[in-house]
Amino acid sequence: MKDTRTDELKRKIEELSIFNEIGKTLTSTLDIKEILNIIMLKIGELLRPDNWSLLLVDEERGDLYFEIVVGERAEKIKHMRLKMGEGIAGWVAVKGEKLLIPDVSKDERFTLNVDLVSGFETRSVVCVPLKCKGKVLGVIELVNKAGRNKFSEEDLFILTTLADYAAIALENAQYFHKVKELTITDDVTRLYNSRYMYDYLDQEMRRSQRYEMELSIIFLDLDYFKNVNDTYGHLVGSRLLREIAKVIITCLRDVDIAVRYGGDEFVVILPSTPKKNAVLVAERIRDCMKNTVFLQSQGLKIRQTASFGVASFPKDANNKLDLIRQADKAMYRIKNSSRDGIEAS
Repeated sequence: MKDTRTDELKRKIEELSIFNEIGKTLTSTLDIKEILNIIMLKIGELLRPDNWSLLLVDEERGDLYFEIVVGERAEKIKHMRLKMGEGIAGWVAVKGEKLLIPDVSKDERFTLNVDLVSGFETRSVVCVPLKCKGKVLGVIELVNKAGRNKFSEEDLFILTTLADYAAIALENAQYFHKVKELTITDDVTRLYNSRYMYDYLDQEMRRSQRYEMELSIIFLDLDYFKNVNDTYGHLVGSRLLREIAKVIITCLRDVDIAVRYGGDEFVVILPSTPKKNAVLVAERIRDCMKNTVFLQSQGLKIRQTASFGVASFPKDANNKLDLIRQADKAMYRIKNSSRDGIEAS
């Protein structure tokens, strides 16, 4: 009896120590990866599942993806996605309720999808939602307790407490990144804003000098955009700007960035790109715009073109302001002649 009480006391001390450590981590960093990894590590130490995972809700796609997967054959499932409502994790994400299932073969909510991909055999599951202000951000799911033991109500309680910590961490990090994002992005197009562009150009120009590579930019101005605002109103104009921003993004590499410079003007920054290649990118954007019918979902069929100017560093300018100025001047040569064209500095 004495040994049992001693073991129980040690376990409680271990639990309190872990909760205290996680609490300190929450107040010391906004690095969501670091926090979640610590929480998932502590779950493994406390509850000793064979496999455990954190799935987050992808609001845009309306499904769940594996943010963290730990355990046997984890590599095989980390790129999987689950539909909302699919399997136990999907059910918990939709209902926002915790589940303790000693034998999944007797529960109709269980599906074999993940087991078929991984070759793993799920016997028992405990799964809890990550909820904040009534909103489900994701779920934590534990599969098969070590030693073929079954998960207990105490395990469910501990996991729920840890999930509460994870939900707080997620909300704090998401709020922080949202505030940060608002300072560097344009609220209409969701492209970067000019404030971010100037900082980014400083960084890329230094890199270009260090590695002796060209940096090019494209300055583009929409043709007759004022007619859209005058005819349909500024709300429609804003929707058109959003759709144009999406078209521009589809024409770029991951390393390129697009900026709403102001009004109906955009800038594209192309690192490690000579001017002749930047002209090809401008041609691709121009062609995509000409082949797109905008605002069809609004019952409109708007065609929109733009005038493009291209300049490169260090050939055309030796500082960021002059680089933008040179691309702008090239754009105006087109603007004042044919429009819907490309001019290089």
